[in-house]
Amino acid sequence: MPDNLKIDAHVHVFTTDMPLIDNPRHAPTYSFTHEQLIATLDANGVARAVIAAASPWGDYNDYMLAALRAHPKRLRATAIVKPTVDRFALEAMSREGFIGIRLPFIGLPQLPDITTFDYRALFRRLADLDWHVHPHVNGDDLPKILPTLEAAGVKIVVDHLGRPNPQTGINSDGFKALLRSIDKGRTWVKVSGGYRLGPASMDTARELLRVAGPDRLVWASDCPFVGHENQFPYQATIDWLNECVPDASARAKIFGETALKLYFGGA
Repeated sequence: MPDNLKIDAHVHVFTTDMPLIDNPRHAPTYSFTHEQLIATLDANGVARAVIAAASPWGDYNDYMLAALRAHPKRLRATAIVKPTVDRFALEAMSREGFIGIRLPFIGLPQLPDITTFDYRALFRRLADLDWHVHPHVNGDDLPKILPTLEAAGVKIVVDHLGRPNPQTGINSDGFKALLRSIDKGRTWVKVSGGYRLGPASMDTARELLRVAGPDRLVWASDCPFVGHENQFPYQATIDWLNECVPDASARAKIFGETALKLYFGGA
């Protein structure tokens, strides 16, 4: 494994002709194709990436499938699915390079009830397939969903430092629930989205490193920075982690080694 291996654990790809859900949170007026993604990775010395399904397109996972087929060695992806999706569909997706699902709950007036049979059956199927669940929620909502996911035995990957409450930060109930979940052994956190979270993001990242260690953290850019386009060069996300984590061995794990094991089976 190269010492400078970098894997971006959270990127998006999309085109302007993809169907949007009703009343999407974002409606990009431009495309960010998988070819553009690969060119961006190459320009910044990043070997691989994980595409995160994005809520504006719901369970239209087709373009991510095209990206996986075009770059099978370099890309993996999470999908958005209906909780009634069957095992056969998930197995087919797994063969194409999908390795998890995203729960697109942020911004909803009320969290869906994930204790229903459909959701519990989905989580069991994901655990059996060794997929992960990627909850997309504000930090204050983590205590409402983490216990159900933990009980299901599925791997959990939380994005953007857990999105802690900006007023209470690392002392918030959501962040404390995240740390407890990490301690139980099946939860990882993306050290990403610092630009979304403000000046406290670096302290949050350092607290995660102190408590969780680099084996539970993965780096991500959040490229192409939907909603904040052209405000942050890709390299700035790499520089940010370099500043957050002064220890070179810890950085190597967060930049690449942990993600390689989590998303690519270690190879």
